[in-house]
Amino acid sequence: MPPGRNPTADELAAAHGRSIPDVIAPNLRVLFCGINPGLWSGATGRHFARPGNRFWPALYASGFTPRLIEPAAQRELTALGLGITNVVARTTARADELTKEEYRAGGLALTAKVRRYRPAWLAVLGIGAYRTGFGRPKAVVGRQSETIDDTGIWVLPNPSGLNAHWTAAALAEAFTDLRAAAYPRPGTAE
Repeated sequence: MPPGRNPTADELAAAHGRSIPDVIAPNLRVLFCGINPGLWSGATGRHFARPGNRFWPALYASGFTPRLIEPAAQRELTALGLGITNVVARTTARADELTKEEYRAGGLALTAKVRRYRPAWLAVLGIGAYRTGFGRPKAVVGRQSETIDDTGIWVLPNPSGLNAHWTAAALAEAFTDLRAAAYPRPGTAE
């Protein structure tokens, strides 16, 4: 779909159940992991594509990117050492359409993907997805004590506009905390 054109109602309906390609490469600094693609993402083939999703602004506000990147330019991320995947690949209108079994299977598939691509950090965007997908019912937002081999795990809030109790400023701050861990200043222990 060309940048700037919104999907039609028919295109959104047809996107249900699709998957979209990961933005991934070996040895990334951070692999961001959404819950699953929404219909807008499924229709456009772009991660976090729905207008109002705060992923791209939070990425920029936290200093991960030098400018605000649009979803159509998502492939630029790998040159910055960043990537995007999902816990569950199946596109849905809402995350509550996913089953616990899909989350658990997605957690296993994500673990295998992390072992294959070896990012320094896996950042799961959604506490519920992390708790269910990884069997960590008491996990909280932030750095996790467990790792996947040498990959650290960080849980960030879901950037969807529906997650309104996380303001844009608080979301950017949570992303900034991860950025500080992913890119420690020389002379600091990390």
